Amino acid sequence: MAFGKWIGGFFGFINTGSILGAIAGFVLGSLFDAFTDQAQVNYTEDIPSDDYNSPRSVNIGARNDFLFSLMVLAAHMIQADGKIMHSEMEMVRRFLRDSFGATAVTEGNSILLKLFDYRKQQGDFAWQQQIRQSCSEMAISMPEEHRIQLVAFLAEIAKADGKVHQKEVEALKEIVINLSLNVSLVDQMLSLGGSSLEDAYKVLGISPDATDEEVRKAYRRMVIQHHPDKVSNLGEDVKEAATKKLQEINKAKEMIFQARGLS
Repeated sequence: MAFGKWIGGFFGFINTGSILGAIAGFVLGSLFDAFTDQAQVNYTEDIPSDDYNSPRSVNIGARNDFLFSLMVLAAHMIQADGKIMHSEMEMVRRFLRDSFGATAVTEGNSILLKLFDYRKQQGDFAWQQQIRQSCSEMAISMPEEHRIQLVAFLAEIAKADGKVHQKEVEALKEIVINLSLNVSLVDQMLSLGGSSLEDAYKVLGISPDATDEEVRKAYRRMVIQHHPDKVSNLGEDVKEAATKKLQEINKAKEMIFQARGLS
């Protein structure tokens, strides 16, 4: 699927008058004046007009919503500490390259730059308000597992330069709260891939003095919450990312079980 096609198709799945729609309109109006109409035509040709409720239609719609939401929140996270780091931009480019191919990297980079410009035009206060409203829209329209995967990607952006700035943590927490998720998810996602026992407990969202039964319950809850099959309709790239997260959760569980002598 061409990168421009999903952003064009996004308009088929947003609510009229939505903040995300307004942001998408700005980006498309700035970048794809000549392209947008054709993207919409190509997109609607892919799905029979009398079959908008088909599984394929629903899956493409969910993916469009997810990917455009990810770009908006990525732009917010990249600027959270007041700097636009090459490593963070490259993390997003890598995702786009793996998802859509090399051409998408140029288009995606242009979209990020336009989103940065949109923030400049609106001002920081208005931008912050729009991010909160956008998250509220996502909380209503997206299932929990999709929102959790959004946060997982954003945490990877925060970690991309090898250190997580406190302002990035604060931005992530605000996003999580406005996505109607538990704020403990931030520590869990930021601790994935850690090598210490302390990190392992954070991944499972429990304290070191939790009982063995609480450890087991926390692990089962995380497996259910982060199972790759729950995001299979978002595409193989997102499912693969979720699979890697589950592997890290299993690694954290094994570390805790070994330290406690559990089996």
